[in-house]
Amino acid sequence: MKKSGSYKQASGKKKKSYGKKPYNKVDHTVKKHSGPKHSDSQKRSGTKRANYENDYIFWCKECNVPLIGPKCCTCGQEGIRLNLSQPADIRFCSPYERNILHEKLMESFSYDPIGGRIVLLNKIPGDDKTDEVIVDGLLFGILRFDLSIMDYAFDIQLEGAGILLEYAKEKTVVLKRSSKHLNGKRVDPNDIESMGADVKEGEDVLVISGKLSGFGVSFCDANDLLSCTGPALRVRKIDSNPVSLNPKISSMDDVVAANIEYIRKLGKNAINTIKGIANQGEYKDLPVHVSFSGGKDSLVILDLTISALRKRKVEAFFINTGIEFPETLDFVYEYCEKNSIPLTEKKAGNTFWENVEVFGPPAKDFRWCCKVCKLGPANAAIEECLETSRTCLTIDGKRKHESFSRANIAASEMNPFVPGQLNIFPIRDWRAIEVWLYIHWRGMDYNPLYDMGFERVGCYLCPAALSAEYHRMGEIHSDLYERWESFLLNWAEKTGMSEKFMEHGLWRWKELPPKMLKLCENLGISSSGGAQEGDFSIDITSGISPCKAGGYSIEAIIHGFSMKSSTNIMNMMGETVFSEELGLLIVKGKASSVKFFSSGNMLVNAKSREDADRLYSDVSMQLIRNHRCTGCGICVNACPVSAISLDNGNGIIVNDRCIRCGKCTKSCVVLKYAGKMNR
Repeated sequence: MKKSGSYKQASGKKKKSYGKKPYNKVDHTVKKHSGPKHSDSQKRSGTKRANYENDYIFWCKECNVPLIGPKCCTCGQEGIRLNLSQPADIRFCSPYERNILHEKLMESFSYDPIGGRIVLLNKIPGDDKTDEVIVDGLLFGILRFDLSIMDYAFDIQLEGAGILLEYAKEKTVVLKRSSKHLNGKRVDPNDIESMGADVKEGEDVLVISGKLSGFGVSFCDANDLLSCTGPALRVRKIDSNPVSLNPKISSMDDVVAANIEYIRKLGKNAINTIKGIANQGEYKDLPVHVSFSGGKDSLVILDLTISALRKRKVEAFFINTGIEFPETLDFVYEYCEKNSIPLTEKKAGNTFWENVEVFGPPAKDFRWCCKVCKLGPANAAIEECLETSRTCLTIDGKRKHESFSRANIAASEMNPFVPGQLNIFPIRDWRAIEVWLYIHWRGMDYNPLYDMGFERVGCYLCPAALSAEYHRMGEIHSDLYERWESFLLNWAEKTGMSEKFMEHGLWRWKELPPKMLKLCENLGISSSGGAQEGDFSIDITSGISPCKAGGYSIEAIIHGFSMKSSTNIMNMMGETVFSEELGLLIVKGKASSVKFFSSGNMLVNAKSREDADRLYSDVSMQLIRNHRCTGCGICVNACPVSAISLDNGNGIIVNDRCIRCGKCTKSCVVLKYAGKMNR
């Protein structure tokens, strides 16, 4: 596809203004959800969930388009501000998601008023895929994947209810006029003037009370209203603000035109970031590698890098994990060939399937697959690069808004997990909407999986993926789905887990979070056995030996390993760096390091044999101490800076105040009598 966008300044000509026929002048600000509370682990460690500053967009009422800046580039009018629930990674609704939304509206209200309008989805916290639906700058509803029924559900919101009232009379309940406060209240049958014929028990309904309108849930069928002995309705929200859809229906071209100056500025800033770092004296002669996964972010980064470094050798670097979607493989190969971009591919081959019988299904808190399928091939490629270059310069598409764990990405950083690799993150501040605006502006081909309903296009059985996308994978690739389902069911039989445990996607956790435990309780699914650890022991697999990167190393395997509890205590050994994505924890000393992988592997590296042996012994001692902790609290009292706390079930927690004085270790009863304990 020919690229239509360029970085040249606009001609200055204004597009013709559209008719100024007004529609209801109400405040269309999307109200923020309160968001999730801090997790127990965050409270214990004292860390705070990231807070994003750019958690809003604007909406031009004249052109009826979303804006990423305050003023419309088409008509020049100021847009109204829409505050978004965090992480505010708002995006355009895909064709597949639009079809789902249509189906759910027809099921619930027998009408879909949205038509061909621009629809935005804003990801919010939920059990699975959960998105605010924004239409014409209005919070229309929430589209979510319900794990209890393994299907999508649509929850109407106040502004959406106001729009639907005109079209869904059979799903409307009219209340008798009342001066009572109605929000959240239950309504008796005597207070209902009429109930639409299609109203069913347990369904969302539209509610009218005089000049007030809103939505609620029915406690009975319309046919049973007169015989209903209890409350017939619960009003969820109701107010007096009238809303309506904008008469203008805009296209994606209109959206791009209205944001053109902001898109160009974003592109130029990203290009300047790439040039500013890649052209520094120590890097200016190095080849440039772009981490290209076949996803939208890496696609934009590849285009920006080629635009920024026209006279440099730019090469796309693709890790084929062996469990990629066929569409991703085709797109990577075809895009690079079509655009004459050199491609280096590193293949993990059948590594995943060779290891899954040993480790079991990967999980969000047990990502052994990242080590064998990603980190291994990546290390091999980087080592090849370092054979001819002093630094492996890599441009990467990671963004802060993708997840709270990525919220503190810097413009560039040395990879703490792969020595010698410098990563540059030029679009770290972009949101998904800005990525897509850039793609549409440049007229770029993109991975077709996005139009099929996938928000992310990584490994097809990644535990970090949503159940909604996993089931969508089953619809388009039944062969891949059936192979993995067969393994899961066999594994469930071996470990005593139920088929329902697998069917509801609970294999994606080794230790189920509270909301999944609640789901198990509600559905009557046994959650026992899914997170059990074996007997604890540490065995050396490779003795002290010279390390290729320098110094000496020891490799060991930790049986009954828990990444969570190990992370909690390792602050006392040095500075810790944790990658949830890779399932990797690094503990850094002045001239040493220890790497823990979620698979249970441990790698100790130090300058000398003696240092490596001493470090291995010290780390092992802390792991044993944590695993066998009796909760006596002696170490808590021994700490001079109050850096230690105890967590029932997760052992000892050492926070960042630790000065590594060793007093807690010396006071530990477990270590003093370790040789006499048998656990």
